[in-house]
This record gives sequence, structure tokens and C-alpha cells, in this order.
Amino acid sequence: MSERACRHLRIHGVVQGVGFRWSLHAEAVRLGLGGWVRNRRDGTVEAVVAGPAAAVETLVAWAHRGPPAARVTRVESAPDEGEFGGFEQRPTA
Repeated sequence: MSERACRHLRIHGVVQGVGFRWSLHAEAVRLGLGGWVRNRRDGTVEAVVAGPAAAVETLVAWAHRGPPAARVTRVESAPDEGEFGGFEQRPTA
């Protein structure tokens, strides 16, 4: 069994109104990850991603770029915990 990881992400920059949540969701599903993503009222995007460590790291690397219209300036990444049955988009918090 492969090593599992869970990361809490906060993505800063031009990341709302550019399809970031939808694209991160699609990338997470493609990688077989569980967790969630949502916009924050402060203009950031927040996500928790869990699954095989290599896939989590692939998604974290993707979050530094995002979709083509995004302009990511910073990604905060911290260890987290959780088991998720799938990946969902949550309402703005």
C-alpha cells in the first residue's frame, strides 16, 4: 500500500473568477484524491486534499500554477488529517 498524505492549501493571487475551483476539482478527481475546495471571502481559494502521497504532491505542484487565467502568487501548504469518499466543491466561507 502506498503512503498516504493529507494537505491543507490556501492559494493566493488572482484565483477567483478564473475557474480555479472547477479546475482544481477536476485535477483532484483525475488524480483519484479526496477532499474539498472552496472560495474564501478574502479572495483566496482553500482546499484539503488527501490520498496517495505522490498524487497529493502532484496536486500541490499544480496549485502553484492553476488554470491558464489564474495568477498564483503564493500557496500555503500544511499537513492536515482526514479521510474523504470523494472530492467536492464547497460554498464560499
